[in-house]
Amino acid sequence: MAEISASENNGSKKRSHKLSTKIDMTPMVDLGFLLITFFMLTTTLAKPVVMQLNMPEKDGPKKSDVRCSESLTVVLDDQNKIFYYQGLACDPKVRSTDFSDRGIRQVLFDYKRKIGDNFTVVIKSTNKAKYRNMIDLLDEMKITNNRRYAIVNITSEDEKLLSIK
Repeated sequence: MAEISASENNGSKKRSHKLSTKIDMTPMVDLGFLLITFFMLTTTLAKPVVMQLNMPEKDGPKKSDVRCSESLTVVLDDQNKIFYYQGLACDPKVRSTDFSDRGIRQVLFDYKRKIGDNFTVVIKSTNKAKYRNMIDLLDEMKITNNRRYAIVNITSEDEKLLSIK
């Protein structure tokens, strides 16, 4: 493995002998590769994590018990406008806002403060609304910490309300 070679000096002066060392690293490299191989084969890698997904029942849509006074309906329009009303669509006071900090975010904070923990947002979108607006609205739901919301199809009553506005 390791050897030490001494060189002899045939001269008259005695000097200290300088010994040169030569180390054979082959067994060390073999041991390193064996250890790397061993740990690679015996290590358990990160196991895949399965996300819990709640799917609707096959029987059809399930009705949830949400009071009209505790719900806010938000309708996305194609011109980056947001229309919202509280309660049913038959006789609402439709208001409009935008995606600014003082827009839909402030509306969601105000209604949540006024209604409380049972505050539910019903999100509807017209056919011409942009996908980006839906993502922005879902981001606002996350920012305002609203966990109770539903994305539903727009009804003809809602389209009539938007055509009046």
